[in-house]
Amino acid sequence: MMQPFLAHPFDSDRLHEECGVFGVIGVADAANFVALGLHALQHRGQEAGGIVAHDAEQGFNSAHRFGYVRDNFTKQSLMETLPGALAIGHVRYSTAGTKAATAIRDVQPFFGEFAMGGCAVAHNGNITNALALRRELIERGSIFQSSSDSECIIHLMARSIQRNIPERMKDALRRVEGAFSVIAMTRTKLIGVRDPLGVRPLVLGRIGDDGFVLASETCALDIIGAEFLREIEPGEMVVISKGEIESSRPFGPSTGRFCIFEHVYFSRPDSIIGGRSVYETRRQIGVELAREAPVEADLVCPVPDSGTPAAIGYAHESGIPFGMGIIRNQYMGRTFIEPTEQIRNMGVRLKLNVNRALVKGKRVVLVDDSVVRGTTSRKIKDMILDAGAAEVHFRIASPPTAWPCFYGVDTPDRGKLLAAQMSEEEMREWIGVDSLAFVTLDGLYRAVGEARGRNNACPQYCDACFSGDYPVAPFDQLERGFRMKSDAAPNPITGHAAE
Repeated sequence: MMQPFLAHPFDSDRLHEECGVFGVIGVADAANFVALGLHALQHRGQEAGGIVAHDAEQGFNSAHRFGYVRDNFTKQSLMETLPGALAIGHVRYSTAGTKAATAIRDVQPFFGEFAMGGCAVAHNGNITNALALRRELIERGSIFQSSSDSECIIHLMARSIQRNIPERMKDALRRVEGAFSVIAMTRTKLIGVRDPLGVRPLVLGRIGDDGFVLASETCALDIIGAEFLREIEPGEMVVISKGEIESSRPFGPSTGRFCIFEHVYFSRPDSIIGGRSVYETRRQIGVELAREAPVEADLVCPVPDSGTPAAIGYAHESGIPFGMGIIRNQYMGRTFIEPTEQIRNMGVRLKLNVNRALVKGKRVVLVDDSVVRGTTSRKIKDMILDAGAAEVHFRIASPPTAWPCFYGVDTPDRGKLLAAQMSEEEMREWIGVDSLAFVTLDGLYRAVGEARGRNNACPQYCDACFSGDYPVAPFDQLERGFRMKSDAAPNPITGHAAE
């Protein structure tokens, strides 16, 4: 059996978005459109993917595979097994469940057969009370097939007494805490739901005369030529059938706390979030960085590819020339899934190489999107100095990542986050650069369009990975002993805030 995709060591020092979802209704061979959409969302999950389709004659059919979309869902022999005008899909990068030991049964979409018909569900996010729900469901007789928190949704739906699937889904999601953007399908309906805070993204598009699309990002609409209509709003459920859309608010009034790291790194730069170009937001972060943390230097160089827009903004605002001092090898692919020890020791050099002629003798400003463990930052710094740079200055297009995310992002334990263990000056010394500066939280908010910066009394975004201000208490993690900031939400177990 093919083993799960293993990321290159360069990517292990990044925060990873956990999933991408895509669904389409009202087009012939819908699964082919889903495959294209998932290909556009591959950056959101590179471990595995799955598609479920429904055909009036053949019923529900599904395919789940490890690896890239391009290596699985482009084969005609496979796609012919997924007929129908309604399909949903999912790309995965494990959050809940056992990492590095993913089984094919953990790959979404999940499917359940109810008295009123079948339903497939694909989920982007993370359920923060999944352990408690799982215990309760197992005690009441549910038999789980996967280690995924998302399977709780199917079991909660099965226990609902509502008479149709959309109402059962409402029942189920009212029990769920955390972050979720869910796409589901019945025999005749495509359903999309966002959690009350709207932490994870979900957008609506139109294709053809009667077709509609739900996707994690607008770039996935572009690839199939769909028209972007709007974002699904926080706390909204849409049910699409026969060219019509019904909207409801199953969770009551809500105030959004969208994930601000979608602007920094997760979303593709050619996507649109909140009416703003992701690329332009990242360029503006670089502008804010140049204003907040100027430095005398000869060259502004991005750490490719995620640091490039911010580096362009930094160079433009500072007047320091921009240059591609680091070149990324675009053809790494699967060549080194199981590298030899000698190759493994080469580290980031497999994916990145320094443009020696450009950096030699220069005072270089390196712009990257974030610092997680800091190991890759050290290696890149060594490469730049080895190539003859006179000085190396790091500028980071996000605030220090000091807290783990529990809402659908693959974050290390807090003890492994460099910013949780060291001051900025200690981080500078540990990485070994001449200077180190992060954009401030207010600067980041200004870059995403909040002219007055962060509203500390009622933050406009979820920024818990920077601030430790969790909009939903992570019940499962608190049960395991996680300690929040003293000013964060109270522990639901004790009723008191952690010290």
